[in-house]
Amino acid sequence: MAPLHTSTSPGTHKLLGLELLRFLATISVLLWHYPHFAYIADAPVDLVRSELPFYNVLFPFYELGEYGVVIFWCISGFIFFWKYSAIIPDGTVDGWTFFVNRVSRLYPLHLATLLLVAGLQALYAAQHGVFFVYQSNDLAHFVAQLFMASDWLPPTGVSFNGPIWSVSIEVLVYAAFFLALRFVTTSPLLNLAMILAGIASGTLVGKCFVFFYAGGLAAMVRQSVADAPYRARLEAFAACAVVTIPPALWLSGVELAERSAALLLVYTPILLFVCATPITLPRRTEVLLQAAGNMTYSCYLLHFPIQLTIALAFGALGRAIPYGSPSFWVGFMGLTLTAAYLTYSGFEAPAQRLIRRALLRKKEAERIAPAPLPHH
Repeated sequence: MAPLHTSTSPGTHKLLGLELLRFLATISVLLWHYPHFAYIADAPVDLVRSELPFYNVLFPFYELGEYGVVIFWCISGFIFFWKYSAIIPDGTVDGWTFFVNRVSRLYPLHLATLLLVAGLQALYAAQHGVFFVYQSNDLAHFVAQLFMASDWLPPTGVSFNGPIWSVSIEVLVYAAFFLALRFVTTSPLLNLAMILAGIASGTLVGKCFVFFYAGGLAAMVRQSVADAPYRARLEAFAACAVVTIPPALWLSGVELAERSAALLLVYTPILLFVCATPITLPRRTEVLLQAAGNMTYSCYLLHFPIQLTIALAFGALGRAIPYGSPSFWVGFMGLTLTAAYLTYSGFEAPAQRLIRRALLRKKEAERIAPAPLPHH
């Protein structure tokens, strides 16, 4: 993903806090999926989560990492409204430019990992008689994956590079976002309407709309108070809420799993508001945070193919995967993060530039920076 820059006003600045947040959300998904190493077909065998490496420190990620996806959706909403809320309605960015930016950002790595996983799963099935984790790897699911449409309809089983499901849903939200801003209204009342409609739908697509537009509201609030005299007090109040809400919930004994969506819908926009606070950091730290943000999409799409490759290697050796070993954990995380960094710089960014130069006028390609995505 590209660094989180914005050219909109008020309060133009690098959103370094959001770079860190989306990196942490990516790590949470990686750790949520780490137990894949214990899977036979589509279920874990003899998995004891409390015995996973560094569980005493990382247990929130192991137990709650799935919620990193909704944080991604919320961050996407924040960034899209932050970047585009002024330049889509006035026609500065037209539909074709918006479409090309999205396709160039998402599709090259999606296609590459889809083809890679399809090949690896064929090898795994020949080796074991079943697929690794995700079982719906047939022609119909492959075609749906080609169009990033795997989860637009009621789910029929996660397929191929499974984590792409959240991006598939988000693609629909991007289209609705552009059309609503361009042809309906820029009023925050639209955000509220989308949130209520998403809640009422009770679907995964509706859930994505809810968190995307909640993130958009956070961006609207952040921009609206950029020059307000009470901004510092509001930031301090929001920061206190971000710090105190989690331990308060923990100590209260509230059943978090049952109320997770509602709690995150309230908490995450406040967290994004705080993370978007303008900060000045040493240049080296800024570069590090932007690099961490850049690699989130590749990390999200590469971690399952890497797991599948490891499973194939250990299967060929006739050995069990030592996923309970701290050194194995360090090796897997280090390999995934390194591959993600190299993939962004060596494949994602060049592919973006190539597609945009081919499909956009030169000035558009140079002027419109890519809006970063979570993902997933």
